[in-house]
Amino acid sequence: MDCRRNRTEDPEEWIATCPEKSRAVCEALRDLIFRWEPDLKESLNANVLCFSRHKRVCGLSGLKTRAQMTFYRGAELPDPARLFNQGLENCSVRNIDLRALEEIDPRALRALVHAAVRLDAAPKLPKPPPIPREEWPMPEALAKGLKKNKAAAVFFDSLKPTYQREYKVWVSIAKQPATIEKRLEETLRALAAGKKWAQRRDA
Repeated sequence: MDCRRNRTEDPEEWIATCPEKSRAVCEALRDLIFRWEPDLKESLNANVLCFSRHKRVCGLSGLKTRAQMTFYRGAELPDPARLFNQGLENCSVRNIDLRALEEIDPRALRALVHAAVRLDAAPKLPKPPPIPREEWPMPEALAKGLKKNKAAAVFFDSLKPTYQREYKVWVSIAKQPATIEKRLEETLRALAAGKKWAQRRDA
């Protein structure tokens, strides 16, 4: 997107002063957006023509060689037609770059605009659940140590997976035999005393 200061606060003048290669596309997209979602309000921000209801839904940028349509919550939108072709690595914003309106399926674009407006109508959607981490493998040294220390093994088994993981990671990332042995001794002593990893030095 063009992040320069607004060249105007008037959307009509903004369209008229877009670069030649993007002006017609921006004008056509603006008309389509208002045809599909007439209740959206337009404003200019960072030289982008923005369309908003509760928050910014989408925006248009008139670049030197192409037009760019931005969806501010694009990462949350279904895109079966794969219209998004820029910014796919972003956490929220997705863009569509195009040099001519014929490059895009208007029915798919209309569905995308409608979906963006529906999403904007529910701005407080719950966050998606966190992706569970893979279970950390049990270090061989710790497994052998727990077999020899019943008290440590009983407390270790009683811990939640998150707390078990702390001990498993700490032992397994040690590389030198002396370091592995030292951490194992400290781990078994702490577990036998009923201590979590963060409390191990108090054992």
